[in-house]
Amino acid sequence: MWMRGGTSKGAFLLAEDLPVDIAARDALLLRIMGSPDARQIDGMGGADPLTSKVAVVSRSARPGVDVDYLFLQVFVDRPVVTDSQNCGNMLTGVGPFAIERGLIPASGDVTPVRIFMQNTGQVAVASVPTPGGVVTYAGDARIDGVPGTAAAIPLDFEDVAGSSCGALLPTGNASDEIDGVRATLIDNGMPCVIMAAGDLGVRGDETRDALDANTALKTRLEKIRLAAGPLMNLGEVAEKSVPKMILVSAPVQGGAVSTRSFIPHRCHASIGVFAAVSVASACLIEGSPAAAVARIPHGDRVRVSVEHPSGETTCVVTRNAAGGIGATAILRTARKLFDGEVF
Repeated sequence: MWMRGGTSKGAFLLAEDLPVDIAARDALLLRIMGSPDARQIDGMGGADPLTSKVAVVSRSARPGVDVDYLFLQVFVDRPVVTDSQNCGNMLTGVGPFAIERGLIPASGDVTPVRIFMQNTGQVAVASVPTPGGVVTYAGDARIDGVPGTAAAIPLDFEDVAGSSCGALLPTGNASDEIDGVRATLIDNGMPCVIMAAGDLGVRGDETRDALDANTALKTRLEKIRLAAGPLMNLGEVAEKSVPKMILVSAPVQGGAVSTRSFIPHRCHASIGVFAAVSVASACLIEGSPAAAVARIPHGDRVRVSVEHPSGETTCVVTRNAAGGIGATAILRTARKLFDGEVF
């Protein structure tokens, strides 16, 4: 099944339909997407990392969990398939897909689906609209980066801090200096390196194309990324899609903070779900570059509007009893695009 999840889209497959051998599985997925090729002309990929994604789903044997979800990023112009990160956008489609495939039954007008995210070992709960016991994709929820409206699918995350790096702040610091640039190394569902845009010589409100064309900026970002990997307990990251590189600046559209993210070598058309959650969390950490530019309302449960090139993504961040980062949530939408056979 091909689905749009949030601002991404890709293949949703049952684990039982894929080869058990990882090399054989990856070869199949590369062929399905048409990689490696910049246009992915001989496959289903859309010549962009955001449209070259795979969700592998299976009924879960874990107590208190409905389905297991493995996210795989298929590189566009390289023969690489990686499970080194999660994807919160594709996560949005997992609940509807699981119900459509009969992995779990619909229950009432809204079916909660507890999803174990295999990449990071955490659980998310998706609330899927199922009026009359049938998944519906039609609704009036709107998210920036997607035209029109669709049914709202709220996602609640349970304990995603340190999911890949072992801790929310793997170095224990609100900020570290790498190559002369102050950065927050953070993982609240997605390993991110968050820096003030001004410290990299840009405003932070440039277009995606303008930043993609800035080779000097991208070379510097990659140098910082390679140095940040070991500091974040990720090891050598030259062939990995993490950490994501995030530039932050003061909001310009009435939000809390403005972002430009690199995933990791191309500027994102919007921002990933877990990257947005990590940025929103950084905005609440005193001494971070994000907190220095962000405009955050007071309270223990804070709505943080993260601006990006396509609009904004609103995250809800709860402070825990110790004043740190607690539960997080976000609203997304999904849509089934087609269901059939791919060769």
